[in-house]
Amino acid sequence: MSSEQQQQQPKQKLYLLDYGAGNVRSLVNAVERLGHQIEYIQSADDFAKADKIIFPGVGAYGYAMQALKARNFVDPLRAYIASGRPLMGICVGMQVLFEGSDESPEEPGLGIFPGRVALFNNATKTVPHMGWNAANIAHAQKADPQPAVAAEDRYYFVHSYAVPYIGQAQAQFVHTVTRYGDQAFVSSVWQNNVFSTQFHPEKSGASGLALLRSFIERDLVRSAPTAGDAMAAPGDVAEALSVRVIACLDVRANDNGDLVVTKGDQYDVRETTGSGDVRNLGKPVDLATRYFSEGADEITFLNITSFRDCPFADTPMLKVLREASRRVFVPLTIGGGVRDIVDPDGSRVWPA
Repeated sequence: MSSEQQQQQPKQKLYLLDYGAGNVRSLVNAVERLGHQIEYIQSADDFAKADKIIFPGVGAYGYAMQALKARNFVDPLRAYIASGRPLMGICVGMQVLFEGSDESPEEPGLGIFPGRVALFNNATKTVPHMGWNAANIAHAQKADPQPAVAAEDRYYFVHSYAVPYIGQAQAQFVHTVTRYGDQAFVSSVWQNNVFSTQFHPEKSGASGLALLRSFIERDLVRSAPTAGDAMAAPGDVAEALSVRVIACLDVRANDNGDLVVTKGDQYDVRETTGSGDVRNLGKPVDLATRYFSEGADEITFLNITSFRDCPFADTPMLKVLREASRRVFVPLTIGGGVRDIVDPDGSRVWPA
């Protein structure tokens, strides 16, 4: 969609339902990357203002439900869904739409969809399920054009619990299914105005951004399944867990105090001729952006010197992470520098 077309359309009010789990900044960055603004739901009254809501979730099922209750969000959320306005849930934000979870058996879910969330059987695969996998359209004879889940693409998953896929009985709401080891599970649901994914679109590269765009910019319309819309059998769902390409960037400060990506022999990163400066391959965020655009599945920054000569209060690697998360929409990892740190003035920074 061109900028001119966006300006001609009425501006919708897009909200993010954050119940305090954190780790929502990458989603906000993804929405802003697509040219849209998103506001936070801060009180129960904000549900009435929203045209569309994105509901991300991180961490434990029980904590998510308890946090929704503590903020008095449960009834307004149910009322919002009943109003017919679009909702997109992500990860735990999808799981709480079901009746409950084995992770927290004492906590009932919202009950929008029938069924329970269960722990993966780790007999054939390690848990959690972490990496890039396919999301296969469950309806064997019908593929809805929106949202833009593409069966040939891969999406990023990280979870230990999922809704088991049982087939035809879930025809009214299951949109895509995925296999991990010997288990097929529900990787997205779509019924009327509710679309939700077990995977993380905001960490799924170009495919995930396309999916977010389709939810934000298009009408969420799905025709009801019919008797002729046969569902794929659980045993027919093939696993498509892909090998990951991880770009690993060694980062340190050079003699001028600038952070650079470097490379060397057993961490000897200085040029062997000339001035003997730290070998400079480029700026960390610029190189991370380049690797992302070239198709890397994950970016890892390795702090190879822990910045021993600079105050930790400047938090150089946190700044790198913040800037990279505005341009890179795959998982970001930082390694190194995890130790007791005291600034030159004697104040203890880590652990606090």
